[in-house]
Amino acid sequence: MKRRSAIRIMGALIGLVRPLVHFMVLAVLLGVLGNLAATFIPILGSLFVLEVLPMQTGWLLILIALALGRGFLRYGEQQCNHYIAFKLLALIRDQVFTCLCRLCPAKLEGKERGNLITMITSDIELLEVFYAHTISPIFIAILTTLVMLLWLAGLHPVFALIGLAGYVMVGLVIPLVSSHFGKTIGMISRERSGALSSYWLDSLRGLSEVLQFGQGAKRLAVMEEKTNELDGYQKRLKAIEGSITGWSGLMVTFFSILILWAGFALHLAPTATIIAFVSLISSFGPTLALSNLANNLFNTLAAGERVLSLLEETPSVQENATGNALEHNGIAISDLQFAYANEVILDHVNVNIGQNQVIGICGKSGSGKSTLLKLCMRFWDRQSGKLEVGGQSIETLATHDLRAHESFVTQSTDLFHDTIENNIRIAKLDATHEEIAAAAKKAAIHDFIMSLPEGYETMVSELGSSLSGGQKQRLSLARAFLHDGDILLLDEPTSNIDSLNEGIILKALKENSQHKTILLVSHRQSTLGIVDHIYQMDEGRLS
Repeated sequence: MKRRSAIRIMGALIGLVRPLVHFMVLAVLLGVLGNLAATFIPILGSLFVLEVLPMQTGWLLILIALALGRGFLRYGEQQCNHYIAFKLLALIRDQVFTCLCRLCPAKLEGKERGNLITMITSDIELLEVFYAHTISPIFIAILTTLVMLLWLAGLHPVFALIGLAGYVMVGLVIPLVSSHFGKTIGMISRERSGALSSYWLDSLRGLSEVLQFGQGAKRLAVMEEKTNELDGYQKRLKAIEGSITGWSGLMVTFFSILILWAGFALHLAPTATIIAFVSLISSFGPTLALSNLANNLFNTLAAGERVLSLLEETPSVQENATGNALEHNGIAISDLQFAYANEVILDHVNVNIGQNQVIGICGKSGSGKSTLLKLCMRFWDRQSGKLEVGGQSIETLATHDLRAHESFVTQSTDLFHDTIENNIRIAKLDATHEEIAAAAKKAAIHDFIMSLPEGYETMVSELGSSLSGGQKQRLSLARAFLHDGDILLLDEPTSNIDSLNEGIILKALKENSQHKTILLVSHRQSTLGIVDHIYQMDEGRLS
């Protein structure tokens, strides 16, 4: 992937500020006034010392007003900046989650979850530096510099030229040069951070297996290696940041001395020279802020590029928001072909599943059974052939309406750190407790839930680790029963369930199959006992 320049990344991030531009204008205005107030405090002081201005009460009151005003103006600027930053972070999180939903599952297959977690947490948090401490300082520095150049030009044009050279060197040249050296390291640092998070997450999830097979020392060694690698890149960034600070301070000193030398070398008025010196050295604040921004922006811009790349990624399946409504069920598949990563998964598949039909598919693992169900959900699009749902090509149907009519039970069940009731309710948000309990009974999980001290209000631990595989699978089936779609797609729905509970579930499926289309994938002959017709899947072909 070709990496963007820092200017392009900043331009794209600034574009997100559009809804809050009025707050940004206010922040810049307050910042300019505040910095000018801070700059003119020592200038007024020098005018008093040089007896250019009399030490009168009026001037002293102006000096006090500048000092107090600087504080209030700075406070107002920071309030505006942080309001913008946290509003935008909330907006970006919402956009990222929406984007992940749009990309899922096709584009997220194989992506490291730890890397995604790093992106949607710490990467987005890093953007706070950009929105609260970068955008307005850039405009503040430009406007403040223009005012100060006019002031220096009023003292003498040579002073303005020296000031311009100093401002450009500190505020533009040093940040650009440092960006050239630090951008790549910053991106690598964020990628290594994501990889470390993924490794940590894998190690925590597989902790039992790690301990069982005595792999703790090896995992720890790899973790230490990855940590040291990340630390190495962070040290290189800090070295660049240190050089930026050093060079910036050196340039401020150099140009301040240069303005004194120029004044005396050109035999200019000593008073004007000293005032120019004080004006220049006290006005570097905004441009130094730009130079110091580079210290914080290596990681921030790398994080911004990662977030922007995710937001701009095109999904494998374009959702149809304005398509046809699904009026009746039934699935017709003709000469369907599908390949994933240049590997043919389904080859000339033909099957018709009518209303009130239960069709079973068996076959060895990896033969394409689960893929066929995902194509029926339109998680992927086929390469060729026909796939019709309700007599209409699946692409012409409104995606939301299609999935509202389908219930899909996968081999793995994802549970949320919430109550059991809410974990089932996700299938139908407006469901009553009675509806949830009825679905749980059909899934043969109601009695187990009621045996718990808090019943349906029992909290499920993260990823459902407090439940057995069979219990999680039955909760997944309860969701499907609650959703009550016209089309039921079941992928090994009873693989982890004992024969007694399997019988209860299959009985419920059979009783609820009226007016439904059911496609059931299973290795178990007992599970396939309820189907009307069985197909064999072998190397992507149905027979």
